[in-house]
Amino acid sequence: MTSIITVLYDTIRLEEKLLIEAAKKNDIQIEMVDCKKLFINLNENTHGFQTVLQRCVSYYRNTHSTATLEGLGARVINCLNTGLLAGNKLFTHMLLQKAGVATPEATIAFSKESAMESLEKTGYPKIIKPTVGSWGRMVSKLNDRDSAEGIIESRESMHPAYQMYFLEEFVQRPPRDIRAIVIGDKVSAAIYRNTDGVNWKTNTHLGGSAETCEVSNELEDICIKAKNTVQGEIVGVDLMESSEKGLVVHEINNTTEFRNVVRVTGVDIPAQMLDYVKSLVD
Repeated sequence: MTSIITVLYDTIRLEEKLLIEAAKKNDIQIEMVDCKKLFINLNENTHGFQTVLQRCVSYYRNTHSTATLEGLGARVINCLNTGLLAGNKLFTHMLLQKAGVATPEATIAFSKESAMESLEKTGYPKIIKPTVGSWGRMVSKLNDRDSAEGIIESRESMHPAYQMYFLEEFVQRPPRDIRAIVIGDKVSAAIYRNTDGVNWKTNTHLGGSAETCEVSNELEDICIKAKNTVQGEIVGVDLMESSEKGLVVHEINNTTEFRNVVRVTGVDIPAQMLDYVKSLVD
């Protein structure tokens, strides 16, 4: 088997640039392949793909390309099941619940009317999220009936995927969350992502800041268990420190961003990722 690792991407983020740098520094052979320029014979592996590090940001491009490559015999990290399960917040939530991993309280409603009824019964505030999406896009805080009606009504004219109303409790927590990077059976590093004091979201591209989070035994155990629920190998696990439940997992990232973890902790995440994938080849 060839030792060349294919890195499949659809956007060159800083993470992909760091992977390229790590490969050069550690003499690891990689091939960067732009999925947007790719067409594949579904009956024959004419490209010769063997070991693939999946880095496509698009949920649909990611899962369809992974299904294609696995069907042709390639080893893809992460696998199709991880892409499908971690890429959907409802699927992730149910698997975590089944595995006994603490999560925020949540409800799924299948129409505008049932969503509003649920909110009236359980109260405000709530967080509404698309089941598929990243970077905090279309994630909104519903403070009252008026805001809920306006946001939910606007989604009635969108793609049917946005009419699955995933409603999550607004967790009482410190003004931060935790991003942990899991590679294999180890948490490589973790950071706190702090809000900017204005926006309740912790996404750093929205103004949040980051600082090192010590990886406790409890944090590592929860993250490994969460990774296993979605059959992942290299994932980012996002957690909150609930005042009622302690650590709760609210998201698992299939093609996780790690730039801020590298910047803040100094841990060479891209080198560890490539070493892990290379170990599967050697």
